[in-house]
Amino acid sequence: MLHRIVLAAIALVLTLGLLWSSGASAYHSYLLTVTQLKTGLDKAPNPAGKGFFLIDVRSPKEHAAGVIPGTDLNIDFREIGARHREIGAKPEDHIVVYCQSGQRSNVAAETLADLGYQHVYNVRGSMNAWVEAGYSVVPAGRKE
Repeated sequence: MLHRIVLAAIALVLTLGLLWSSGASAYHSYLLTVTQLKTGLDKAPNPAGKGFFLIDVRSPKEHAAGVIPGTDLNIDFREIGARHREIGAKPEDHIVVYCQSGQRSNVAAETLADLGYQHVYNVRGSMNAWVEAGYSVVPAGRKE
């Protein structure tokens, strides 16, 4: 029961964040600030229970240099269309993507939305904004 409540709270934070942010980006994915992402990650009882998939769409070399804690997977934005099933998400699941600046993740978010995923979020400013906000970066492969 507590798990359902936490998941519902995280989904609510993400949804309300959309209303408070500038809304949709170029087409039909949504923008999420690093503060909103950090709040969602902090509310999770553990990385696996965060209620959304967090995908790094930078190159493998960039990914190896460090990731946002809780990152589930690295799929280069150019490969997201072919490899999206690796995420393991259903169309109604929440998927958050980030890159270095937000441009490549916007492309990835739109691609995922085009593929039928209904709740896709691009992190505004992505890794640059995350680091600028003073949030921690962890080695790739480590969830927290």
